[in-house]
Amino acid sequence: MTQIPTTDNPHWWRDAIIYQVYPRSFQDSNGDGVGDLNGITERLDYIARLGVDIVWLSPFFKSPMADFGYDISDYCDVDPLFGTLADFDRLIARAHSLGLKIMIDQVMSHTSEAHPWFVESRASRDNPKSDWYVWADPLPDGNPPNNWLSVFGGSAWQWDTRRKQYYMHNFLVSQPQLNFHNPLVQQAHLDAQRFWLERGVDGVRMDACVFHFHDRQLRSNPPALVRDTSTVTDVNPYGMQAHIYDKTQPENIAFMERLRAQLDEFGAVSIGEISSDDALAQMNEYMAGGNKLHMCYSFNFLTPVFTAQHIRTQVEDFERRVQEGWASWSVGNHDAIRVMTRWGNAGATPARPALAKLVLAMQLSLKGTPCLYQGDELALTEADVPFELLQDPYGKTFWPEFKGRDGCRTPMPWQADAPHAGFTEGTPWLPVEPSHAAAAVDVQDRDPESMLNFQRRFIALRRTLPQLTHGEIAFFDAPEPALALRRDLEGEASVLAAFNLSHQEVSFDWPASADATGLQVEGLAGSAAGGRVTLPAYGAWFGTVSAI
Repeated sequence: MTQIPTTDNPHWWRDAIIYQVYPRSFQDSNGDGVGDLNGITERLDYIARLGVDIVWLSPFFKSPMADFGYDISDYCDVDPLFGTLADFDRLIARAHSLGLKIMIDQVMSHTSEAHPWFVESRASRDNPKSDWYVWADPLPDGNPPNNWLSVFGGSAWQWDTRRKQYYMHNFLVSQPQLNFHNPLVQQAHLDAQRFWLERGVDGVRMDACVFHFHDRQLRSNPPALVRDTSTVTDVNPYGMQAHIYDKTQPENIAFMERLRAQLDEFGAVSIGEISSDDALAQMNEYMAGGNKLHMCYSFNFLTPVFTAQHIRTQVEDFERRVQEGWASWSVGNHDAIRVMTRWGNAGATPARPALAKLVLAMQLSLKGTPCLYQGDELALTEADVPFELLQDPYGKTFWPEFKGRDGCRTPMPWQADAPHAGFTEGTPWLPVEPSHAAAAVDVQDRDPESMLNFQRRFIALRRTLPQLTHGEIAFFDAPEPALALRRDLEGEASVLAAFNLSHQEVSFDWPASADATGLQVEGLAGSAAGGRVTLPAYGAWFGTVSAI
């Protein structure tokens, strides 16, 4: 058994920062136009220099790539597109030598239709794996058994001529839903997870973990009382249902406990992706008791809403409703429009890089484990990928009102003057956005005022302020668009922070700041005097004051 790096702090993950790598787009090492494991290994020094702790790798497992790795055909092997198991072992060793921990994506709710499990399951109704997936007879009129919808469009049921039954799929038709009511399915996933833990993996990100179980009675979902636009866009009818029967089933709790018990054997950490009608309710269930998930994140900061009230409400609601859990706050990932476009389009003038600095400082000042997405440290905007170059099947279905996820998945720009910005010597699987090349790592590395260097400095500053990593949080009433908060930790001075979420100067009275000593944060402009705080466009101010 490979031993992972240990720490004397059992809650080390609460002080950590996660950095997500989307392998297809990080660094190509062999010129085929697709990023790979060896490319990531080459760039681990860059990641370590950011000051982060955990590297979350999106799926690199064997797959037909219909959903770019989230459709797995072998849970215990590396797809040749990304390399080999030996390449993964080298990546783990190099990461650990740099003090980085590796977190992998666990996609348990569904497989690829090419997975041997499904090939066997669909062959007949009486083979050993016939019950490993969710199968159902048609209604007397031939229709699917209920009204469940797929996140990616259309019915969640697909007719199969071999068994003359429907099989369930929450996403693509080629991603059949596993039947977690079968204990053999649960054990198969535990065995696969152990395979990676024994290779030295330090943590798992649980993809779509609310989807594991379904209602055995196959009851139809009722209409949504309030249409969901946080997990899907308003052009997707999926948001018109209350998803009380096709996911978030109570049986998932016991399975989470089994997962956690195995993770605890290895000292590994878990984070759950919670996409449900009431994400906080699931977070509370999935983290209660300290014997299930370590932390969770929702899609609530991955929407276009960028107001101080929204951010305050999300954090306060979490603190109020999730009594035993720990949040991971994410403002960007491989499924969301890049934050610089999503939150930056309201400004009258170009927001980069001031907005990027403001967002990072705010995100890293909230109570919880921050999760950063590759390229956001460069203040990259959403790339414009024309339809003829689009790869994402989700985008092709809902084009043109929803263009899919390719715009946030384009290659990382490493060298401004190199072909394809240094990502590959071949033809990249998605085009490199020209504006991204101008913001490449080598350009920003030389500029002390760049977003990249600001992120390095601010992460280093955060490590000197334990109040920002595990102190309690409280908010103050401040006029929109100002967000004002305090972080308190026993035995330490309180940290005050104010953020201007707009492109116009804001000034407001904040008596709590009257006795504060300002903290110098290079790259952020703001001032406080006599209990009044003044913040320029996308400005922020930090100070310390005796604990209240």
